[in-house]
Amino acid sequence: MGMEPSSLVVDYAVFAIAIVACSLVAVWQKFRGPKETTKADYVFATGTVSMGAMMLSIARGTLGVRSFLGYPSELYYRGAAMWETVYGMLCAFPIVIFIFVPVYYNLGITSVYQYLDMRFKSRAVRCLASGTYVIRSVLNLGVTVFTPCVALKTVIGLPYWASIVSITTIGVGFTIMGGLKAAITADVIQGLLMIGISLAVIIQGTYNAGGIGPVVEISNARGRLDFFNFNMDPTIRVTTVSAFWGQLFMSLSIFGCQQNFVQRYVSMNSQSKVTKTLMANIPIILVLFSLSWVAGMAIFANYADCDPMTLGYTSKIDEIVPFFVEDNFLYIPGVLGMFMACLFNGALNLVVSNLNSLATVTWEDFLSQVPQFKNFDDRQQLFAIKTMSAVYGVLTVGIAFVVAMFSGVIESSQLMTSATSGPLLGVFLLAMLFPSVNWKGAVAGMLWSHIIILWITFGGYMNVEKKTELLDLNIAGCDNSSFNPYIRPPISDMLYNYTLAASAANSTFLPELEEVAVETAPNTDFLTSLYSVTYMYYSLLGSGITVIVGVLVSYIVGTTEEDEYDEKLIHPLALKLSSYFPGPPRRYINSNAANMESGAADIKSCEQKISTISQGSFDIGKYKKTNNGPV
Repeated sequence: MGMEPSSLVVDYAVFAIAIVACSLVAVWQKFRGPKETTKADYVFATGTVSMGAMMLSIARGTLGVRSFLGYPSELYYRGAAMWETVYGMLCAFPIVIFIFVPVYYNLGITSVYQYLDMRFKSRAVRCLASGTYVIRSVLNLGVTVFTPCVALKTVIGLPYWASIVSITTIGVGFTIMGGLKAAITADVIQGLLMIGISLAVIIQGTYNAGGIGPVVEISNARGRLDFFNFNMDPTIRVTTVSAFWGQLFMSLSIFGCQQNFVQRYVSMNSQSKVTKTLMANIPIILVLFSLSWVAGMAIFANYADCDPMTLGYTSKIDEIVPFFVEDNFLYIPGVLGMFMACLFNGALNLVVSNLNSLATVTWEDFLSQVPQFKNFDDRQQLFAIKTMSAVYGVLTVGIAFVVAMFSGVIESSQLMTSATSGPLLGVFLLAMLFPSVNWKGAVAGMLWSHIIILWITFGGYMNVEKKTELLDLNIAGCDNSSFNPYIRPPISDMLYNYTLAASAANSTFLPELEEVAVETAPNTDFLTSLYSVTYMYYSLLGSGITVIVGVLVSYIVGTTEEDEYDEKLIHPLALKLSSYFPGPPRRYINSNAANMESGAADIKSCEQKISTISQGSFDIGKYKKTNNGPV
């Protein structure tokens, strides 16, 4: 679409100022914090972080920038079926509070995957889980970075490559300077901006449509509000059943097993505060999640009889939100620029948070075990983590270009998350809820789960034509005043007028620009049926395979003394119930013995330091002064 560059001068200025202001958060945190940043400062946001700020940060991390752009377009073109994923998302919070948080809150771990090492006494399990998280996060980062690029290309014609490189480059710089605390601060600012923009879209769209009643009536009459589809056919893209169970297992994997969320939990100063924060997040997530869908209803009510994509104004379904803002807010200078900056900064903040977590996991679970790196001091470790952030930034650029080939950001994100969530959640469930499972069962479960889910995923794309049907789109109500006069049609005026004239004879038109379902003869072949299963069930299948294989293999091979572990690593309820179930004998390290062993290690460490002092090589500058003298 074309616009006069002069009409966007104010918007360009607002866009640039907002990006600079967001980037300065990292600089402000850098100079406001301690002169020498430790690894703990960088990774865990040491210091006081308010519960309100943490809630908004978790909510932003849960929904991401994709909800701001993807969910309205999902309702507009495919209906409200995906909205029902909120059921599973909200049910996941109390489960995480009850099962996950009590187990590893007080373990003093830097990477959540250290817990698996402690529980299974196996580097293989830890590395498999960490690798799964890294792959999922990098893939989702690609979606996150690509999301605002759609809007920037739609409104100002900025090429995808320029947006992708800009967001990633600024994100890497932000990450290196700010750490987790800067990311949380930016999340709060960005979350409030997104709420404001969403409300503005809803109010304007509702006003244009003639009120709340017409918005609801139009959306319902055109099939956009069809809820409660309990069809059990697993090949349907999304139903109420698949939305609930699929999102429940995806959310459990994200909230309970993902590094960037666990980092936020352990940054709080008490477990009760974690519980209050997560429970308070339930209404916040519900409101923020619903805002996106209501915005989609308001936008659809405006274009129900004159769809911009059918006429060629937009080419991808995710462009409908920026098109609406451009079409309806040009009379207020700066709003369009703020909208674009909101998308840009939203992606930027999520990149910062995830790069921090990815780099931390890579260092703790992989690089720190390499002999050449084992003796790194705190400053060298921090440098290594920041370097890894830059490496992941480069990888993210490549993934973002791949995401452009998928059908919508919601489709891409759901597929990537679902395909990798199952094995990760499954191994944590084995660790916390199945006392008799050992490392051999955990490794076997994860490997088989990965193999089967990847087989189904790639087999489906190679052998089954999965095309998503779009709901009816109409252009019968189009005329020369349908859109803002500053927005020029993408085709010649003659062809444009011909299209409007022809629309009277054909009021409903399904564009060829998007994927449309093609009816084929039923196929009862087992592999075809398996490949046709919707990706919404991938996380459920992956978790189930991991747990079943893990339990069976552990039962067959049995346990040895090497499999002993501290019973505090198991959920207390699972520990009590385990005595009622058959299986190999449970082996636990006596807690008192473990404490004595830890104490002996501390004594040995003290003896070494005393020996160092006696040899005259102790650095007196490291003494700390207290009221009672040096310590």
